[in-house]
Amino acid sequence: MKKFGLAFQILAGLILGVAVGAIFYGNPTIESYLKPAGDIFIRLIKMIVVPIVVSSLVVGIAGVGDIKKLGRLGGKTILYFEIVTTAAIVFGLIIANLFQPGAGVHMDSLAKSDITKYVEATKEVTSHSFMDTFVNIVPKNIFESLVAGDMLAIIFFSVFLGLGIAAIGEKGKPVLAFFQGLAESMFWVTNQIMKFAPIGVFGLIGMTVSKFGIASLIPLGKLVLAVYVGMFLFVVLILGLIAKLCGTKLMSFILILKDELILAYSTASSETALPKMMEKMEKFGVPKAITSFVVPTGYSFNLDGSTLYQAITAMFIAQMYGIHMPISSQIMLVLVLMLTSKGIAGVPGASFVVLLATLGSVGIPLEGLAFIAGIDRILDMARTVVNVIGNSVATVVMAKWEKQYDQNKGQQYLETLKKSS
Repeated sequence: MKKFGLAFQILAGLILGVAVGAIFYGNPTIESYLKPAGDIFIRLIKMIVVPIVVSSLVVGIAGVGDIKKLGRLGGKTILYFEIVTTAAIVFGLIIANLFQPGAGVHMDSLAKSDITKYVEATKEVTSHSFMDTFVNIVPKNIFESLVAGDMLAIIFFSVFLGLGIAAIGEKGKPVLAFFQGLAESMFWVTNQIMKFAPIGVFGLIGMTVSKFGIASLIPLGKLVLAVYVGMFLFVVLILGLIAKLCGTKLMSFILILKDELILAYSTASSETALPKMMEKMEKFGVPKAITSFVVPTGYSFNLDGSTLYQAITAMFIAQMYGIHMPISSQIMLVLVLMLTSKGIAGVPGASFVVLLATLGSVGIPLEGLAFIAGIDRILDMARTVVNVIGNSVATVVMAKWEKQYDQNKGQQYLETLKKSS
């Protein structure tokens, strides 16, 4: 296996998983064999995400040591995230209007799924306003937040701890040395965990395909096609343009993160890409302080793929029910999604829950979601990839905006990757 790179191994796991899932489609016993491998891999990733985010942020912020600089970076980051995610919503509506994925769909040909678990999550959202998100950024108990994996609260605490370490000077050096050692140790652990990735991917994708089979995509094929084409065009046109304006190429990000993108697609989990993505973007010339702040924050506020998916799916359901959505209604949908997509950071199944929390407010029947719940994972795989690319581009944007991007370091890293590939 050492002769083949990680990307090849993960791709092999993906293909084998699809094959095994298709062969054993409808056989419930296969899940008991495949599920443990996938669950173990996801657990391993979740195990390391919080220590990596905390240690990287503390070290990065302590290096900045200036609350004014940090405040400026935070303000610019949130502004950029809002602009790009809004562009993703508008782009999604354009794709939905052009493709008309819901037009002519016969609901009697669609399998209705159980969305109980999503409805339960929505109950949490109804009392969770946009302002509540900002209130909950401040943890009442940091240990509780660490256990729950509440990323926004963890980021808030880590930033203040980093500033505190910088403020006390010499006295803070032992604490800083501890976090530096922790960060390096956790990246070593990450490299070991990634060796298990192909097996985890095999289990996760095999289990998914065995549950619903390839045939279940046919009635909803137009929606799947619209989402995938929309995601591809958004990455190439919008993120590609942003990368070009920053003096880099979109293909550079894909070359750097090819392993993580295949992993994110296979597992439908952004968390699987986060540890290595932070490490690689730092090698690409983005300062640690910016990478360690922008990437974790982006996983709550810069989900380009998720917001684009939400816009397309909302329009699909409206079209499926024959509901006319004039420009005024679509503008209202944009405004509602701008709020709801930011207001439930950290809620499980967030993209689907956002739709449940949004559709009723713009007059689209919630029942329509029951028809697409079964293929939500197939759509989730695509939107996860876009989320990862979007956040990697964001790190370079912020580094350029702060005039801290190391172009030479980035170019050298690219040349090294090209030689080794």
